Amino acid sequence: MRRARRHRVITCTLLQIIADAFAILLAAYHPGIELLGISTVHGNASLEKTTRNALSVLAAIGKQDDVSVFAGAPHALRRAPVHAPTDIHGESGLDGTSLLPQPPAHKTASAYSGVSAVDAMAAALRRCEPGSAWIAATGALTNVAALFAEHPDLKARVRGLSVMGGSVGGGFTPAVMGVVDGVPRVGNYTQWAEFNILIDPEAAASIFADPVLAARTTLVPLDLTHLVLATKDVQDMLLYGPLGEGGGAEGSREGRGKTDLRVMLVELLNFFASTYRDVFGIIEGPPLHDPLAVAAVLAGTEHEIPFYDYDPKSADGPGRRERFAVEVVTDGTLEDAKHRGAQTGRTIVKLLPPGSEGVRIPRGLDIARFWQVIEECCERADEANKKILATST
Repeated sequence: MRRARRHRVITCTLLQIIADAFAILLAAYHPGIELLGISTVHGNASLEKTTRNALSVLAAIGKQDDVSVFAGAPHALRRAPVHAPTDIHGESGLDGTSLLPQPPAHKTASAYSGVSAVDAMAAALRRCEPGSAWIAATGALTNVAALFAEHPDLKARVRGLSVMGGSVGGGFTPAVMGVVDGVPRVGNYTQWAEFNILIDPEAAASIFADPVLAARTTLVPLDLTHLVLATKDVQDMLLYGPLGEGGGAEGSREGRGKTDLRVMLVELLNFFASTYRDVFGIIEGPPLHDPLAVAAVLAGTEHEIPFYDYDPKSADGPGRRERFAVEVVTDGTLEDAKHRGAQTGRTIVKLLPPGSEGVRIPRGLDIARFWQVIEECCERADEANKKILATST
């Protein structure tokens, strides 16, 4: 049998969402993905902290010697640095667990070795066959926008760009989005804007306005991620492994969890669960955001996790593939958005005529399959960590 070709992925990652630990886990251990590298970027913590967090996650999953990390942009393309908020993800940007290991000192030094994130990304793309590499962006789009501004020929070379960011609102999906002063919420950091887009709206606007990039872009908005909840059943599966045939447990479901890695991941999830309950009204469990941008790169492969890019309420149903034009509101400052009701950073989407090329914004996915894949990656990481421990003793 002919071996299936693996998709290449560059994960331009920001640990401003705690679920980035899951995004790195998925990218590093999925058999259909070859993780070429990670770039860090400003966000819910300083660049120094997001870089350290990325290195720590790699150490936790046994990949510290296999994946290179490059420190990226410390602030937006054309805006002053934003004071990194600590109210959701803590002082470190990845609070909630004591099990996250310290990164090796030499790896921290290498992330600032003089090779910029943009240059590293460009070099990785040029080593790939045209049309074989994805970029999965799970934070501000600063690094990605800078990459294509400096290397415009690479736009046509990538297979795809998946972005966790933005929000649509207006009942785009059945997801719970919350209410602000009696008005349905669209964003998460402000009433109108999602954080990743808000902190560098010009970078996001440059991506979505480019016809070459837009046609290759999958946007994973809050409307989609708020459907993927870490319920009690999901957390039990992550902690102890899947149920066996007939509903029985494959292993013991007593104690704190199967491995320290699994306990760490669930602790990270639950650190911000109260915020989603109190602010957004999501009570079943916290949503998982960033790994969906990684899962989207599997489209068109034997490993595909189905994402549904059609309107289930439409008479056309699956027969009409949806594509959108996306506009980013760039007027106003962060302070205007936080305190004066400005829509800075809002993503405004418009459905394009049938057959048009534009941004893909899925309205749903196979959630059960997604969580199954995450658990399988946990199992692979557990096995890798066992081997590392065995060789070091």
